[in-house]
Amino acid sequence: MTRSRDACAQPGRGRLYTDGSGTDSSETDSSETDSSGTDSSETDDENDEDRSRRARRESMTVFPLRDRRYLVDTAGGTYIVALDVGTCSCPNHEIRGSRCKHLRRVAMAVTEGALPAPDERVSVCAVCGVETFVPLTASGPHLCARHGFARGDAVRDRETGETLIVTGVTDERADEYRTDEGRPVDEYPTNAEYGAHEPVIEAVYAEPLGPTHGVDDARRYGFPASRLVSIETTVETGT
Repeated sequence: MTRSRDACAQPGRGRLYTDGSGTDSSETDSSETDSSGTDSSETDDENDEDRSRRARRESMTVFPLRDRRYLVDTAGGTYIVALDVGTCSCPNHEIRGSRCKHLRRVAMAVTEGALPAPDERVSVCAVCGVETFVPLTASGPHLCARHGFARGDAVRDRETGETLIVTGVTDERADEYRTDEGRPVDEYPTNAEYGAHEPVIEAVYAEPLGPTHGVDDARRYGFPASRLVSIETTVETGT
Protein backbone atom coordinates (compact mmCIF):
# COMPACT_ATOMS: atom_id res chain seq x y z
CA MET A 1 0.00 0.00 0.00
CA THR A 2 1.34 3.42 -0.93
CA ARG A 3 0.10 6.90 -0.15
CA SER A 4 0.73 9.58 -2.74
CA ARG A 5 2.29 12.79 -1.61
CA ASP A 6 0.13 15.89 -2.00
CA ALA A 7 0.89 17.27 -5.46
CA CYS A 8 0.59 20.76 -4.02
CA ALA A 9 3.20 20.22 -1.32
CA GLN A 10 6.10 22.61 -1.34
CA PRO A 11 9.38 21.74 -3.12
CA GLY A 12 11.94 19.54 -1.42
CA ARG A 13 11.94 15.79 -1.07
CA GLY A 14 9.73 14.78 1.83
CA ARG A 15 9.82 18.33 3.18
CA LEU A 16 7.07 20.77 4.01
CA TYR A 17 7.60 24.52 4.03
CA THR A 18 4.81 27.03 4.50
CA ASP A 19 4.89 30.76 5.02
CA GLY A 20 1.52 30.63 6.72
CA SER A 21 -1.76 32.01 5.46
CA GLY A 22 -1.85 35.03 7.73
CA THR A 23 1.75 36.00 8.40
CA ASP A 24 4.58 37.60 6.50
CA SER A 25 7.48 35.12 6.22
CA SER A 26 9.91 38.03 6.62
CA GLU A 27 8.63 38.69 10.14
CA THR A 28 10.37 37.18 13.13
CA ASP A 29 8.69 34.08 14.53
CA SER A 30 7.07 35.11 17.78
CA SER A 31 7.87 31.76 19.40
CA GLU A 32 11.11 32.94 21.01
CA THR A 33 11.53 31.91 24.62
CA ASP A 34 11.36 34.28 27.52
CA SER A 35 13.78 34.45 30.45
CA SER A 36 12.05 31.58 32.21
CA GLY A 37 12.85 29.26 29.32
CA THR A 38 9.23 28.84 28.23
CA ASP A 39 7.78 29.73 24.88
CA SER A 40 6.23 33.15 25.40
CA SER A 41 4.07 32.83 22.31
CA GLU A 42 1.93 30.06 23.81
CA THR A 43 0.27 30.55 27.14
CA ASP A 44 -1.76 28.38 29.47
CA ASP A 45 -4.82 30.45 28.57
CA GLU A 46 -4.67 29.40 24.93
CA ASN A 47 -7.18 26.73 23.95
CA ASP A 48 -6.82 23.96 21.38
CA GLU A 49 -8.37 26.09 18.65
CA ASP A 50 -5.88 28.90 19.25
CA ARG A 51 -2.90 26.55 19.12
CA SER A 52 -4.18 24.84 15.99
CA ARG A 53 -4.63 28.23 14.33
CA ARG A 54 -1.07 29.21 15.22
CA ALA A 55 0.24 25.85 14.01
CA ARG A 56 -1.26 26.40 10.58
CA ARG A 57 -0.48 30.12 10.35
CA GLU A 58 3.11 30.45 11.50
CA SER A 59 6.14 29.85 9.29
CA MET A 60 7.80 26.47 9.91
CA THR A 61 9.94 24.07 7.90
CA VAL A 62 9.47 20.40 8.69
CA PHE A 63 11.84 17.57 7.73
CA PRO A 64 11.11 13.86 8.31
CA LEU A 65 14.07 12.11 9.94
CA ARG A 66 15.14 8.50 9.46
CA ASP A 67 14.24 7.52 13.02
CA ARG A 68 10.51 8.25 12.56
CA ARG A 69 10.81 11.72 14.14
CA TYR A 70 10.58 15.16 12.54
CA LEU A 71 12.77 18.25 12.72
CA VAL A 72 10.74 21.46 12.94
CA ASP A 73 12.68 24.62 12.15
CA THR A 74 11.27 28.03 13.09
CA ALA A 75 12.72 31.50 13.53
CA GLY A 76 12.39 30.97 17.28
CA GLY A 77 14.22 27.65 17.44
CA THR A 78 14.61 24.14 16.07
CA TYR A 79 12.75 21.27 17.72
CA ILE A 80 12.34 17.52 17.40
CA VAL A 81 8.83 16.08 17.22
CA ALA A 82 7.99 12.42 17.79
CA LEU A 83 4.46 12.27 16.42
CA ASP A 84 3.81 8.61 17.21
CA VAL A 85 4.37 9.17 20.94
CA GLY A 86 3.15 12.79 20.98
CA THR A 87 6.29 14.58 22.19
CA CYS A 88 8.22 17.70 21.20
CA SER A 89 11.52 19.10 22.50
CA CYS A 90 10.18 22.66 22.75
CA PRO A 91 9.77 24.29 26.19
CA ASN A 92 6.00 24.46 25.86
CA HIS A 93 5.72 20.72 25.66
CA GLU A 94 8.59 19.73 27.96
CA ILE A 95 7.70 22.18 30.75
CA ARG A 96 3.95 22.63 30.41
CA GLY A 97 3.12 19.31 28.77
CA SER A 98 0.96 21.06 26.19
CA ARG A 99 0.28 19.74 22.70
CA CYS A 100 2.30 22.49 21.10
CA LYS A 101 2.02 24.09 17.68
CA HIS A 102 5.00 22.05 16.41
CA LEU A 103 3.24 18.77 17.15
CA ARG A 104 0.09 20.13 15.58
CA ARG A 105 1.88 21.32 12.43
CA VAL A 106 3.47 17.92 11.86
CA ALA A 107 0.14 16.16 12.43
CA MET A 108 -1.57 18.49 9.96
CA ALA A 109 1.11 17.91 7.32
CA VAL A 110 0.90 14.13 7.66
CA THR A 111 -2.91 14.18 7.50
CA GLU A 112 -2.85 16.39 4.40
CA GLY A 113 -0.36 14.12 2.64
CA ALA A 114 2.52 16.58 2.62
CA LEU A 115 4.76 14.44 4.87
CA PRO A 116 5.16 10.70 5.46
CA ALA A 117 3.67 9.25 8.64
CA PRO A 118 6.10 7.93 11.30
CA ASP A 119 5.83 4.40 9.88
CA GLU A 120 6.35 5.55 6.28
CA ARG A 121 9.21 6.77 4.12
CA VAL A 122 9.45 8.73 0.89
CA SER A 123 9.76 6.77 -2.35
CA VAL A 124 8.96 7.54 -5.99
CA CYS A 125 6.48 5.99 -8.40
CA ALA A 126 8.30 3.74 -10.88
CA VAL A 127 5.96 4.90 -13.66
CA CYS A 128 5.65 8.67 -13.29
CA GLY A 129 8.33 9.59 -10.74
CA VAL A 130 5.93 11.36 -8.36
CA GLU A 131 6.85 11.17 -4.68
CA THR A 132 4.84 8.61 -2.79
CA PHE A 133 4.86 7.33 0.78
CA VAL A 134 5.47 3.63 1.44
CA PRO A 135 5.92 1.52 4.61
CA LEU A 136 9.38 1.86 6.17
CA THR A 137 10.15 -1.80 5.53
CA ALA A 138 8.80 -1.91 1.97
CA SER A 139 11.24 -3.10 -0.69
CA GLY A 140 11.28 -3.18 -4.46
CA PRO A 141 9.77 -0.65 -6.88
CA HIS A 142 6.60 1.22 -5.92
CA LEU A 143 3.60 2.82 -7.60
CA CYS A 144 1.61 5.94 -6.73
CA ALA A 145 -2.15 5.87 -6.21
CA ARG A 146 -2.75 6.91 -9.81
CA HIS A 147 -0.69 4.09 -11.31
CA GLY A 148 -1.24 1.46 -8.64
CA PHE A 149 -3.38 -1.66 -8.97
CA ALA A 150 -5.17 -4.06 -6.63
CA ARG A 151 -6.34 -7.62 -7.01
CA GLY A 152 -9.62 -7.71 -8.93
CA ASP A 153 -9.04 -4.50 -10.90
CA ALA A 154 -10.13 -4.59 -14.55
CA VAL A 155 -7.37 -3.28 -16.82
CA ARG A 156 -6.64 -2.87 -20.52
CA ASP A 157 -3.48 -4.06 -22.23
CA ARG A 158 -2.05 -1.11 -24.17
CA GLU A 159 -0.49 -3.46 -26.73
CA THR A 160 -3.48 -5.63 -27.61
CA GLY A 161 -6.47 -3.70 -26.24
CA GLU A 162 -7.63 -6.83 -24.41
CA THR A 163 -9.21 -6.74 -20.97
CA LEU A 164 -7.50 -8.46 -18.04
CA ILE A 165 -8.16 -8.91 -14.33
CA VAL A 166 -5.32 -8.12 -11.92
CA THR A 167 -4.42 -11.02 -9.63
CA GLY A 168 -1.42 -9.53 -7.86
CA VAL A 169 1.16 -6.76 -7.63
CA THR A 170 4.71 -8.03 -7.19
CA ASP A 171 7.74 -6.26 -5.72
CA GLU A 172 9.92 -7.55 -8.55
CA ARG A 173 11.18 -5.39 -11.39
CA ALA A 174 10.41 -6.31 -14.99
CA ASP A 175 14.08 -7.17 -15.51
CA GLU A 176 13.98 -9.51 -12.48
CA TYR A 177 10.62 -11.28 -12.81
CA ARG A 178 10.92 -14.44 -14.86
CA THR A 179 8.12 -16.14 -16.77
CA ASP A 180 7.50 -19.88 -17.02
CA GLU A 181 9.89 -19.83 -19.98
CA GLY A 182 12.65 -18.52 -17.72
CA ARG A 183 12.85 -15.16 -19.49
CA PRO A 184 12.72 -11.78 -17.74
CA VAL A 185 9.51 -9.91 -18.57
CA ASP A 186 11.42 -6.95 -20.00
CA GLU A 187 13.07 -9.12 -22.70
CA TYR A 188 9.81 -9.75 -24.55
CA PRO A 189 9.55 -7.53 -27.69
CA THR A 190 6.05 -6.31 -26.70
CA ASN A 191 7.51 -4.91 -23.46
CA ALA A 192 10.36 -3.02 -25.09
CA GLU A 193 8.61 0.36 -24.70
CA TYR A 194 8.03 -0.06 -20.97
CA GLY A 195 10.41 0.44 -18.07
CA ALA A 196 12.58 -2.49 -17.02
CA HIS A 197 12.60 -0.94 -13.51
CA GLU A 198 8.80 -1.05 -13.17
CA PRO A 199 7.12 -3.57 -10.86
CA VAL A 200 5.44 -6.52 -12.55
CA ILE A 201 1.66 -6.80 -12.39
CA GLU A 202 0.20 -10.29 -12.62
CA ALA A 203 -3.11 -10.61 -14.45
CA VAL A 204 -5.35 -13.06 -16.30
CA TYR A 205 -7.25 -12.47 -19.52
CA ALA A 206 -10.93 -11.78 -18.88
CA GLU A 207 -12.44 -13.39 -21.97
CA PRO A 208 -12.05 -17.06 -20.92
CA LEU A 209 -13.38 -16.47 -17.42
CA GLY A 210 -16.75 -17.89 -16.49
CA PRO A 211 -18.72 -19.80 -13.85
CA THR A 212 -16.56 -22.91 -14.22
CA HIS A 213 -13.28 -21.14 -15.00
CA GLY A 214 -12.48 -18.46 -12.45
CA VAL A 215 -9.55 -16.14 -11.90
CA ASP A 216 -7.69 -18.69 -9.80
CA ASP A 217 -8.03 -21.29 -12.57
CA ALA A 218 -6.70 -19.09 -15.37
CA ARG A 219 -3.09 -18.79 -16.48
CA ARG A 220 -1.36 -15.74 -15.06
CA TYR A 221 0.80 -13.38 -17.08
CA GLY A 222 3.27 -10.74 -15.94
CA PHE A 223 3.31 -7.20 -17.34
CA PRO A 224 5.38 -4.07 -16.66
CA ALA A 225 3.06 -1.77 -14.68
CA SER A 226 2.75 0.97 -17.32
CA ARG A 227 1.65 -1.51 -20.01
CA LEU A 228 -1.66 -1.88 -18.19
CA VAL A 229 -4.16 0.91 -17.71
CA SER A 230 -7.17 0.91 -15.43
CA ILE A 231 -10.50 0.52 -17.22
CA GLU A 232 -11.81 3.45 -15.12
CA THR A 233 -8.89 5.61 -16.30
CA THR A 234 -9.62 4.59 -19.89
CA VAL A 235 -13.25 5.71 -19.56
CA GLU A 236 -12.39 8.99 -17.81
CA THR A 237 -9.64 10.06 -20.26
CA GLY A 238 -10.98 8.48 -23.40
CA THR A 239 -7.63 6.75 -24.09
